[in-house]
Amino acid sequence: MHATGSILTRAGMAALVGACALVGTGLVSAQLLPLDAIKEHGEAVTAAYEGWFYTPDKKKALLIGFWNRNTKQVLDIPVGPNNRIEPGGPDYGQPTHFEPRRGWGTFSIVLPETFTEKDKMTWTLIANGKTTAIPMGLNIESVVEPYRETGMGNTPPILKFDPTGKTFTGPPIGIGLERTAAVNVATELTVWASDDGIEDPRFPQRGTKPLNVRWVLHRLPAGGEVKFAEDRPKVDRDAEGKASTTATFSMPGEYILRAQGTDLSGEGGGGFQCCWTSVLVKVTVK
Repeated sequence: MHATGSILTRAGMAALVGACALVGTGLVSAQLLPLDAIKEHGEAVTAAYEGWFYTPDKKKALLIGFWNRNTKQVLDIPVGPNNRIEPGGPDYGQPTHFEPRRGWGTFSIVLPETFTEKDKMTWTLIANGKTTAIPMGLNIESVVEPYRETGMGNTPPILKFDPTGKTFTGPPIGIGLERTAAVNVATELTVWASDDGIEDPRFPQRGTKPLNVRWVLHRLPAGGEVKFAEDRPKVDRDAEGKASTTATFSMPGEYILRAQGTDLSGEGGGGFQCCWTSVLVKVTVK
């Protein structure tokens, strides 16, 4: 599912304002603003700063997604001059694979204690000859709560890669799991998903207690391809929420996949940055 509505959440508005401020510098041109027509090919990819949050161990972290303004064009932009986060980068774990439209909360950056409200990080992306540079920081207006939706008390789904193993919930923080695979051999990907089942009256049309799992490409080596048997495997509630699929990798190298669990609030939490869970899985293919 790709969100097709407005991306102007409170934090998203801050990112847009930052983008508008850069128009005069030539980094973001007027035709990239959200009110313009969106095309199938040839448009920019823009960082989407969702906001910042406190991790479970009370550290501050930036939550970041992207907005591929093309409706059909998939872009791969390696980390480097055309895909960099500064200062201190260029690599902060950002995606290099950009499916069309909106990618919500695809990665996070845990900040050092020395990072203050006056400091900024900037994600610069160059795609189709168009440059965008979005600043990200600790503005008080961009605080988000990805672990609990205050109004309804909803919490993100819980994902596990072993029925008795470590649990993951909320935004991706670093690499959650490492796997190995062989070229052109279907590799099993299994997660166990569960949810609190809280219903949200904002989304009565979605029914009750939905729980979904999706696999998404985050990074892949140049020229590499990944084929999922099902990128949205069925969640079997009678088997403790087990959801299984396979992935086949076309060439050796390091791949990063994103396992994503969503409840009735859907991808991006309906624009409220809660409640979904994402885990980055690194697969080394030999």
